[in-house]
Amino acid sequence: MVAPLAPDMFDELCPSDLTPIRFGDKWAGMIIRCLEGGPRRFSELRVPLRGVTAKVLTRSLRKLEQDGLVRRTVHAAPTRRVEYALTPLGRSLLGPIEVACAWAREHWDELIDAREGVVAAD
Repeated sequence: MVAPLAPDMFDELCPSDLTPIRFGDKWAGMIIRCLEGGPRRFSELRVPLRGVTAKVLTRSLRKLEQDGLVRRTVHAAPTRRVEYALTPLGRSLLGPIEVACAWAREHWDELIDAREGVVAAD
């Protein structure tokens, strides 16, 4: 059993939201990070991704599945449950995502200033 996802895994000011490099849609990179530790159920993903609606999360998961990055597995017995897991292709994105997050952390102040409309003098 994998440890539960932390509710504050992506806080409101998380650099992952500032990264101008997108891996799919707005939520795809964060979903991939959530699946890094192993398969997760939809309800588990909702904990750190509390800012996304169920409809948008479903759409993002389906797109990641279509792109071959996520595998959806339905377990029928004893009770029906669905899990999402990274495929090897999806797992190969973890390195580039970490590089993008590191870049965002390094340029945090510049990104915040740009979003707030502050122009830095060179």
